[in-house]
Amino acid sequence: MGVAVRGKSGERRKRLGRRLREVRWPARLRLPRTRRGQRRLVQGLMAACALALVPATWMRLEAGDRVGTTADAPVREVAVVFGAGLWNGRPTPYLAHRLDAAAELYRTGKVKVVLVTGDNSRVEYDEPDAMRTYLTGRGVPDERIVSDYAGFDSWDSCVRAKKIFGVDRAVLVSQGFHIHRAVTLCRSAGIDAYGVGVDEPRDSVWYYGGVRELAASGKAALDALLRPDPRFLGPEEPGVAEALAAGAG
Repeated sequence: MGVAVRGKSGERRKRLGRRLREVRWPARLRLPRTRRGQRRLVQGLMAACALALVPATWMRLEAGDRVGTTADAPVREVAVVFGAGLWNGRPTPYLAHRLDAAAELYRTGKVKVVLVTGDNSRVEYDEPDAMRTYLTGRGVPDERIVSDYAGFDSWDSCVRAKKIFGVDRAVLVSQGFHIHRAVTLCRSAGIDAYGVGVDEPRDSVWYYGGVRELAASGKAALDALLRPDPRFLGPEEPGVAEALAAGAG
C-alpha cells in the first residue's frame, strides 16, 4: 500500500518534477552548419591534438640518445624495472618482458642489483613480490633484488629510487612507448638514467599503451617541472647499498 507524500516537502518535490520536465535536453551534439564554423571546429581539434603531442615530443627530445637495447646499455650498478600489472598474481606479458631484459642485464654483468618498483597498495595485489619471484626463477639471486612497494606511478618510482634507496645512476627497463618518459622523469629526479626499451609486437595492447602514453605525458611533464613529493615517501632504506655490498663480498 502506497503512502501519500504530504506537506511542504511533497509540494517542493512536485514543483521540482515539473521544472525538470520543462527543461529541453539536447538530443545530440549539433555540428556547425556554416563552412566558417566547421573550419573553426577543425582548427580547434587540430590545435588540441598538437598540444597533446607537445609533452610526449619534449620527453623524447629530453631522453635523446639515452635509450637503446640491452646490448647498448652502459655498465651501471642498478637496474630499475617499473611495474606493469599482474594477471592472477603473476606478471603480465609486458611486465615479464621487462623482467627478462633485466635478467639479461644481470647475466651479462651490465648491472649488479635489480630494483623492482610497483604497486602494493592492496594486500591482494603485490607487484614487487611477483617481480622478485619471476626474476629468481630466471637466475637472479634473491639477495640481488630490492623491492620498492610504493612505486605507484613512474614519478613516484623515480623519486623513491633517488631519495629512499640512494640510486644515483641506473639503467631503466620498460617498453619502448614508456621508456622516454621514464628516463626524463628519473633525470628530473636526479638520477643519471639510461633506458632500455623492450620491443613488443604492434598489437592492440601496444597501440593502447601508445595512446595511454600521450594522456600520461601531460601529467609527467608537470611532475618533471614541479617535482612534487610522491604519494608516499617514508624513511631511507639501505636495501640497494646492502645488496651491492653483498655482491662485492
